[in-house]
Amino acid sequence: MTVEKRPAFEPPAVLVAPVTPPPDMHRPVSTVFGALLVVLRVIAGVVWLLSLALQWDRVLRDDLNIEIDPGSSEAEAAQVVLVFILGFGGLILAVDLVLAVLVYRGNNAARLAVMIVATLSITIAAIDYFGGGEDITIRTTLITLSLDILVLLALSSRAARAYARRPRPNGRGRHSGPKGR
Repeated sequence: MTVEKRPAFEPPAVLVAPVTPPPDMHRPVSTVFGALLVVLRVIAGVVWLLSLALQWDRVLRDDLNIEIDPGSSEAEAAQVVLVFILGFGGLILAVDLVLAVLVYRGNNAARLAVMIVATLSITIAAIDYFGGGEDITIRTTLITLSLDILVLLALSSRAARAYARRPRPNGRGRHSGPKGR
C-alpha cells in the first residue's frame, strides 16, 4: 500500500479551496481531542484560581511585596481584588467551556475562536520568554503552553476543518451549503 506524503508547504489556494464533506460525516478524532484539550485547559485554569485563592496572602507578601495588616481596610481591599480576579477568571473559564462544547459539536466559529486564543496565548508566552521576563517551567506556563500547542495542532487539521464546515440539514430537511450557516 502506498501512502502519499503531504507536502510541508501548500499554496494558499489549496488551503482555502472549498471543502465539501458529506453532511453525515462522523466527528473526527482531532475534533474530539481538541475539545478535550480545551476542557483540560479549563481544569488547569480552575486549579490555578484555587491555588491563587489559597495562597493569596503569600502572593501579596512575597511576590508583590505588599504587607497588609489583618483586619485593616487594606486587607478588605485585597479580598475585593481577589474576588474580582476569581470572578473574572471564572467567567473566562466558563466561556472556554462553552467553546469546548461548541467545538465538539462542530461549530466553525468556536473552532476559530479557540485557535485564535491559543495563538495569542502562545505568542504572549514567547514574548515573555524572549523578553527575559518569564521562564517556561512546569510551575508557570509549560502545561498551558503545551495544551495550547496541542489545541492548535488538533483543531487546524483538515478533518477538523472539514467537520466544522460541513453542510448541515436546515429546518426543512434540506442541507444548507457552507455559506448557509
